[in-house]
Amino acid sequence: MKLNRAIIVVADSMGCGAMPDSYKYDDAEADTLGHIAEKTGLTIPNMQKMGLGNIHQIKGVPPEKTPTALAAKIAERSNGKDTTTGHWEIAGIITEKPFPTYPQGFPEDLIKAFEQATGKKTIGNYPASGTQIIADLGEEHMKTGALIIYTSADSVFQIAAHESIVPIDELYKYCEAARALLNGEHPVSRVIARPFIGSPGNFTRTENRRDYALPPPYPTLLDILKENGKDVIGVGKIEDIFCHRGLTESYHTGNNHAGLDKLEELLQDDKTSGLIFVNLVDFDMLYGHRRNPKGYAEAIEYLDSFIPRLQNAMKEGDALIITADHGCDPCHKGSDHTREHVPLLWYMKDIQGKQLNMRYSFADIAATILDMFDIKSNLAGESFSSEIKFTK
Repeated sequence: MKLNRAIIVVADSMGCGAMPDSYKYDDAEADTLGHIAEKTGLTIPNMQKMGLGNIHQIKGVPPEKTPTALAAKIAERSNGKDTTTGHWEIAGIITEKPFPTYPQGFPEDLIKAFEQATGKKTIGNYPASGTQIIADLGEEHMKTGALIIYTSADSVFQIAAHESIVPIDELYKYCEAARALLNGEHPVSRVIARPFIGSPGNFTRTENRRDYALPPPYPTLLDILKENGKDVIGVGKIEDIFCHRGLTESYHTGNNHAGLDKLEELLQDDKTSGLIFVNLVDFDMLYGHRRNPKGYAEAIEYLDSFIPRLQNAMKEGDALIITADHGCDPCHKGSDHTREHVPLLWYMKDIQGKQLNMRYSFADIAATILDMFDIKSNLAGESFSSEIKFTK
């Protein structure tokens, strides 16, 4: 059977156990899914039926004798543990050289160049939790108008500003100015707008976040499908991660619920054929980084409860692919991403589900999609389409 639509749902940061090289990242004990289940419990009957418990030991999620999907654990070949690296690899691009990080903050000359380009003073300029730094510096920002600059263990240049002090469109322009500077000597993976509201002691980040990523160095799965006349629809922050490249439509949803609602709506359109690529950011942004295993568990359970609605909306030849881009273990030390394997659940109507052997690159997803569309490419990854057996 030929593929009609590939539906990639990235549960952002839902890792499943430390990679062999995780010690290099100080993540040797990380296990996002495993630790959340141990800490809070998980009731996810639909992903259990698909075979999630077959590929990783998860308390309360036992192996399934006859899984309904192809289930595998995937290792990351790229060097890194960030959103851009993970999504690019899912789309067929291996990042050999990791993006630069700034554990001591950004160089003084870079900050001065940013201030000159924007006409704004800055405060902060150190690695921090996003909620903590606005708690610490938000009042000063409101009094002075200076932009809050911070980074993390990832390759990010983050700009926080109160929406009443810096209008959203203005904040986005400052991010574009930073993006123009962060090339060449400082190829930072993402510039991120981090708007917030509220009063001192009670600041809250809003859903008007926007990411400005480096463009992929080569054509990705998205570009290739678009060039071959396929629909390529992004939901969530996909447009930001791929710099709007390779997309025929895009919907910038602000949370998991909105993203899944939009996906269900898109699946009900019989005219589309190609790729629907969805990022569900709440796992990472609201629960992983904020070290909230209970909230993370509830988000996983909500995704699980939504799966039957997606399956009911799927047409013949549609493939629902649930995966992740890295880990962000809320029970691990620190508040940053973790270097982990990720799950792969590949569901189609009328296929024989089974557990696959370990896959050694997220790019196997892109390779399999292109193989099932009968499209040749030079992307990384090895197709597992020969493992897909249909019952009809």
